Amino acid sequence: MTNDNIDIKKIVNHWINSSDKDYNTMIDLFQTQNYSWSLFIGHLVIEKLLKALYLKKKNEYPPLIHDLRRIIEKSNIKLTKKQIQIFDTITRFNINARYDDYKDSFNKLCTLEFTSQWINEIKIQRKWIKNLL
Repeated sequence: MTNDNIDIKKIVNHWINSSDKDYNTMIDLFQTQNYSWSLFIGHLVIEKLLKALYLKKKNEYPPLIHDLRRIIEKSNIKLTKKQIQIFDTITRFNINARYDDYKDSFNKLCTLEFTSQWINEIKIQRKWIKNLL
């Protein structure tokens, strides 16, 4: 949906600022060993930046979806096979953290080592997306 009356720059900056706040929350949660929640927030960090990028590229509101790869594809950005795997995995952090039946298994998966690896990957992808903005 294109809307000529929206202030694209203002909304893009809102998504970026909101993502930056979530980034700090992700780090805080990680440092306090709330690993599954830090990864859940990490997904939001990336999602908000991708929605800012979508808006900037397409001059329209981003789709109301949480699937990171789909947002990227709709933004007409090409990904490597490795990036597809990375964004698909980060997307699962959103789903797993929300539903009670997944929480226990997801919490067991979120060891210090696993979470550290994915926090680092979120940082890398965050930087990549910000460079595109």
